[in-house]
Amino acid sequence: MNNIRALVLTEYGGPSALKISSIEAPVAGAGQVLVRVQAAGVNGLDWKVREGYVRDAFPLQLPTVPGIELAGIVEAAGAGTRLRKGDRVMGPRGGLGAYADLVAVDEANLCLIPESLSFVEAAALPVASVAAWQSLNFAGPIQAGQRILIHGAAGGLGGFAVQYAHQAGAVVFAAALEEHAGYLRSLGADHVIAYDKEQFEASARDIDLVLDYVGGEVLNRSWSVLAEDGVIVSTASPAIQASTPAGRRGLWFMNTSDAARLQAIAEDVAHGRLQSKVGAVVSFDELPAAIERNRTQPQVGKTVVDFSL
Repeated sequence: MNNIRALVLTEYGGPSALKISSIEAPVAGAGQVLVRVQAAGVNGLDWKVREGYVRDAFPLQLPTVPGIELAGIVEAAGAGTRLRKGDRVMGPRGGLGAYADLVAVDEANLCLIPESLSFVEAAALPVASVAAWQSLNFAGPIQAGQRILIHGAAGGLGGFAVQYAHQAGAVVFAAALEEHAGYLRSLGADHVIAYDKEQFEASARDIDLVLDYVGGEVLNRSWSVLAEDGVIVSTASPAIQASTPAGRRGLWFMNTSDAARLQAIAEDVAHGRLQSKVGAVVSFDELPAAIERNRTQPQVGKTVVDFSL
């Protein structure tokens, strides 16, 4: 039996529920490629899956391998695929399973990594960069002059959303810790709201779009800053539509894979037209602790696990 290393969720719970284990290697089916994973991005969904918070939305049969995005090298290809052995690829897993040495991935989810990007840089892109674009435009295309408030602006999603909104000519209000203000201004934020120093309601008014990447109390307080026809799009609060006040508009967003969009974004990053911040790089052994830090500490950019460390 050909076994590989993987991070396995054995039961719902805290950090100890994740174990580095040996599992049977997958085989690429039709329309799939087998990827030798070199790096993978850490996401908030990892700890939410671990703790069972999304078990209703994402029913799982345990044990399972978490992880939703990866970068690596094609090792084998199934029937009818365009990719070839040796290609450097990146993309969302299209479900869970990225935290393993070998992963079978639908070819449609993957794009080629630009030559100038490392595997670590590439692994930071698939989920955050595409989800930021999609969530920003989910309620309708962004227009110049729109007032947009982004909660969690210094994180992986937020950093891209700030840049996309700025490039579209929107007026960007970015909420984050005060220590991240300089970083957000460098991305194009017009107004940085240090939530550890002030209430965002004091600065943000008549907001056309709130991007809620935080949830909880932050979402509840955000209704008061909306313009009359404003909208909140949340990636963090699945129940937003049930809790939306009468006369208001609240939308729950879940990203979908878009390999063509990811390829364009990756080229923009490679050529300096977009910034992608990798806030931390960890080894595979450190992965359970990194997932827990994502739960307990504000994130700047993305944390990436480098499988070679």
